[in-house]
Formats: sequence, structure tokens, C-alpha cells
Amino acid sequence: MRLTLAVVKFTWNTPEETHAFGVRLAALLRAGDLLVLSGPLGAGKTALTQGIGAGLGVRGPITSPTFVIARAHEPDAGAGGVVPLVHVDAYRLGGVGEVDHLDLEADVEDSVTVVEWGGGLVDHLAEAHLEIAIERPDVAEDAEFEPRTAVLTPHGGDWEQRLNVLREIS
Repeated sequence: MRLTLAVVKFTWNTPEETHAFGVRLAALLRAGDLLVLSGPLGAGKTALTQGIGAGLGVRGPITSPTFVIARAHEPDAGAGGVVPLVHVDAYRLGGVGEVDHLDLEADVEDSVTVVEWGGGLVDHLAEAHLEIAIERPDVAEDAEFEPRTAVLTPHGGDWEQRLNVLREIS
């Protein structure tokens, strides 16, 4: 018997819609969640993470961790935050061994962990994860925003049920 994953697609027409989607997704997240983002440069991975951070109510501006590899954002109780966000950019990492050196396992259970470019590198960090593949058309860098399509694929846990809720509120 073959299991079929409940793949869900969403389209964002503006950067603001990308951010707003992240806020809605954050409402369904909890400590121990692992999200693995993929997509070409400029697809909106960091913009989505900024929305997730806003929805989680974490401190500090969320910027791409490309050069520092990982950033931890503590919850801001004044903004309703209760769960930390760990934002990782695995683009420059050479493999699972380098991911293991980051010691992310220590944070995964107590945080929401979002890993850009993490496919195949971080799946072992949690029993279940949500894969978010963002697709964008090939356009010139100076072109106006073109719609993005996000394909969300649950991998274990209760992600399929949470995606059904997300579909209802989006």
C-alpha cells in the first residue's frame, strides 16, 4: 500500500501576501515544529519567515541568516510570543555533518525551527516536518513582483490535519 501525502498549494501575489500567509501559518505552529523551505534566490523564503516570526511574536528583525548560518529569536511576551524561532540558512553548508555541528537538535524541541535550503540536510532533526517549496517565475531581478506558488508537503506527525486548518483560514 502506498501513502499519498496531502500536498497543499497556495499562491501569493505580493510580498505582503507572503508575509500574511506566514502569520496565518504561525498560528498553527508550536515548539518542536520543523519547517524546511526551498526555492530559488528571491523566491520569498525569508519574507515567509518574517511573517512566521511576526505571528509567533518573536523579538528582533528577521533577516536572512545567509552569512551567520543561524539566528535565534526569543519570544517577546509583550507581543504575545511564547515560542522561540530558530531561523537557519543551509545554503552554504556542505552536508549533514555541517548541519550537525550547528547543534540544532538542542533547540528543535523547544523552538519553531525554519531552515532555508534544508532539504535532505535537516530532515533527521525531527520525527515530522513540513516542507514548503516556493516557486517563482524566472524574471529579471528588477521586475515587479510576480506571483509565487507555495507547495506545502507534510511529512509525518499531524501536519496533514494542520494543513487542512490552514486551507480553511487562508
